[in-house]
Amino acid sequence: MARDGSVVPADPQAMVVMKKKTQTSRSWILIDATGQGSMLDVDKYAIMHRVQINARDLRILDPLLSYPSTILGREKAIVLNLEHIKAIITAEEVLLRDPTDENVVPVVEELRRRLPKLSDIHQQQGDGKEYIGGQHDAEAADEDESPFEFRALEVALEAICSFLAARTYELELIAYPALDELTSKISSRNLDRVRKMKSAMTRLNARVQKVRDELEQLLDDDDDMADLYLSRKAGSVSPVSGSGAANWFATSPTNGSKISRASIATARFDENDVEELEMLLEAYFMQIDSTLNKLNTLREYIDDTEDYINIQLDNHRNQLIQLELFLSSGTVCLSFYSLVAGIFGMNIPYSWNDNHGYMFKWVVIVSGAFSAIMFLMITIYARQKGLIGS
Repeated sequence: MARDGSVVPADPQAMVVMKKKTQTSRSWILIDATGQGSMLDVDKYAIMHRVQINARDLRILDPLLSYPSTILGREKAIVLNLEHIKAIITAEEVLLRDPTDENVVPVVEELRRRLPKLSDIHQQQGDGKEYIGGQHDAEAADEDESPFEFRALEVALEAICSFLAARTYELELIAYPALDELTSKISSRNLDRVRKMKSAMTRLNARVQKVRDELEQLLDDDDDMADLYLSRKAGSVSPVSGSGAANWFATSPTNGSKISRASIATARFDENDVEELEMLLEAYFMQIDSTLNKLNTLREYIDDTEDYINIQLDNHRNQLIQLELFLSSGTVCLSFYSLVAGIFGMNIPYSWNDNHGYMFKWVVIVSGAFSAIMFLMITIYARQKGLIGS
């Protein structure tokens, strides 16, 4: 019995279900320089050993922890946490978390399409694989000159900017008609719609602002941008450290792949030369800034609508006050008329009751005229003082 101190064993199936609920997803996809992807189901220690980052950087990619959007440059990897895009980029491969997520699947497809170099695609065509050439050749040739990590970074930035722009467009389609309907008819239903829409806009604005701030912070610091040149750092290592790098590359699934010609050419430049990355970040900074401007415009439209609604409510409130003033004035005047009627209606003997029947009409006429004149004087006074409108 429980009172005797005996321990009741827990249900094993319930423990397994609880463990599955609390355990984070360990699903990763690895995409190499040829665009080939392979699924990985490993723990965080295997990822840390593979890309050589610390636990704090990997914790940023944990979906159960609410870390803001971040782009970190490490010695041999770039850590990306951009909304649903949680990736680790090295000089020769990309590790992307939760590849089965509906928002991540397009990113995986785009990485597979754009990461392979043009020479590799033509080689696949020569091996008998299908290749669709044409208008994308020039664009692919330009991308072929960029280091691998920049091509992967560009795909991630393009995906997150397009995702946030799409969410902003969807919000605009809902917001502007709802605000216009609210201005035409103020009701509880319309007010509740605008309230929910404003809450969604505030959350989206914070997400866009964080991505913009992260890009702006990178653009303001050349050292942070220089840390993202993984191919340059890999190509400019000393012979002593080169053996360590070779051993690290040997553990990669892309064993035998060499540093691209673009990476070697980049390594010849000054280490402080970050013009290529700066142009890349500026392009997407302008795009995310445009999205933020749309949200700010929507916020201003909401503020203008709120001001208009408040003006309408104040106008209705003033009309009610004016009506109350008229009713109060009429009540005061009728009270005087009732006072006269009450005085003459008293059952007290006095001489006017005898042979003075003609006085009834004069009392009624004089009392009514005095009440009307009093109401007119109150109205004129209130109009002169600006208490009622014209």
